[in-house]
Amino acid sequence: MNTSTPSAGGWASKNSRNTRVLAYWTSAWVISHALAVFGPKFLWMDNTLLTALAVVANVALGTGMVLANRRQLRGLDELQQQIQMQAMGLTLGVGLVAGLAYATLDTTNLIPGDAEIGHLVILMGLTYLLGTIMGARKYR
Repeated sequence: MNTSTPSAGGWASKNSRNTRVLAYWTSAWVISHALAVFGPKFLWMDNTLLTALAVVANVALGTGMVLANRRQLRGLDELQQQIQMQAMGLTLGVGLVAGLAYATLDTTNLIPGDAEIGHLVILMGLTYLLGTIMGARKYR
């Protein structure tokens, strides 16, 4: 049984590669989402088949992004994993509570206009960023 640990250079190289791969998948997913949203309006003029294909591609690329994120997280050391998991837990909680409250405000007509998912995505992104920064500062 091999009990040797990988060298720090090997770990750093693999971590860097995992992060790069995650960036590629994320970029592809964002581009495919933009294509699915704006393609029907500006490129293929409401062609249902092309729109459906763009949405299917978006879901497939999103799945690849999730798997790349999982691989990247598994490649982190224990402290980095802990920071990420705490930030993700905070994001899930804030997203769930704020999202349901926002939807309730919309359905009860306590806010003008409709609740937009983009607002929730921004809130969750900022929460994750803040949670990651707070976690990193905590363990300095």
